[in-house]
Amino acid sequence: MKRLILTASGGPFRQTSREEFKHITLAQALKHPSWNMGQKITIDSATLFNKGLEMIEARWLFDVEIDRVDVVVHPQSVVHSMVEFQDGSILAQLSVPDMRYPIQYALTYPHRLANSMPPTDFAKIGSLTFENPDTDKFPSLRLARQAGRTGGTMPAVFNAANEVAVARFVQEKIKFTDIFATVERTMNAHRVVASPPLDAILEAELWARKEAERVV
Repeated sequence: MKRLILTASGGPFRQTSREEFKHITLAQALKHPSWNMGQKITIDSATLFNKGLEMIEARWLFDVEIDRVDVVVHPQSVVHSMVEFQDGSILAQLSVPDMRYPIQYALTYPHRLANSMPPTDFAKIGSLTFENPDTDKFPSLRLARQAGRTGGTMPAVFNAANEVAVARFVQEKIKFTDIFATVERTMNAHRVVASPPLDAILEAELWARKEAERVV
C-alpha cells in the first residue's frame, strides 16, 4: 500500500469564500448538501474536522504514517474511500450516498451479503468530480495532520477542543471561524506527553476542555 485516500463532500461551504466564513450562521452550517446527520457531525462536516478525525483514525486503524493519509473533496459522495498501491493502481469503495453500504462492507468483510438497498446507477449519477481541499479555508485538516504527526496526547486535545468549540457555536456564543481558532490555540498551549498511558490521555482530554473554554 502506498497511501489511503479519504473523500470529503466538502460540506455546505466548499464554494464559500474565506471572507464570508465569519458571517456563517448556525442554520447555514446545519444544511448539509449530501448527508442527514446530527448537529455535532454536521458542524464537523462543515468545518472538515470530521475528515481530520478520520485521518487520525485511519493512521491508527491501518498502522500507517499520517503523511500517507490524504483527503480529496468529492461532492457527489459516491466514492467513500480509496487505497493506492505501490504500482499506482487504486481500489475504491463506491455506492450511492448511503452509509449503510460501507458499514455493511466493514461489518461483514471478507464476505459479501445481499441486501434490499437500491443499486448504484452510474448513468443517473452522471459524473464524479474531485478537487483538493482548501486548507486555508479549512485549517482543520492542517491541525489534524499536525496532531497525527505529533502523536502522544495531542490527538485527544485536538478532539476535545473541537467538541467544546462546536458546542459553543451551536449555542451561538462564538463565530464559525472561532472553532478553528479555539482548537489551534488549545493545541499550541498543550505540553505533549509522548506514548501516554490511559490516565495521561484522559487527563489531557480534560485539560483541553478547560483550556478551550478559557480560550472561548
